Amino acid sequence: MNAEWLNDDFTATGKAIDASTLKAEGVHYQALPADADSYQSTLQALKTERGYVEQDEIALLPDNPKLDEICAKFLDEHRHDDDEVRFVLDGEGIFDIRSTDDRWMRVFVERGDLIVVPANRFHRFRLTDQKTIRCLRLFKDSSGWVPHYR
Repeated sequence: MNAEWLNDDFTATGKAIDASTLKAEGVHYQALPADADSYQSTLQALKTERGYVEQDEIALLPDNPKLDEICAKFLDEHRHDDDEVRFVLDGEGIFDIRSTDDRWMRVFVERGDLIVVPANRFHRFRLTDQKTIRCLRLFKDSSGWVPHYR
């Protein structure tokens, strides 16, 4: 994970954000080993602690002919009624997340990164130039993951 503050025009400020600052902002981040025996027990504990009952896997890959169309849904600022939980199995992505004082935080995630964007927090997501990410997702209720655009 690499995170930094952004200016209003989405340029980097050069000010890094660490995991403790993300936590203070309500964003959970954790680096986990990427082997199933190691991460699954941590995900199970998170499910129990936070009430997540569903888990699935999603992949965005460059050979998908609808990749640009799918990714376009995530580019506009939106929120969900449920937490957005992602554990990256492969690839990388970028979350732009609003802070509690309405500034932008940019969080780069890659293999082994677990991130929880809290419910009702405005954010956006995009792929890096690699155009590949494969993640596990956790839900309290999959209907809570409907995007509400700002």
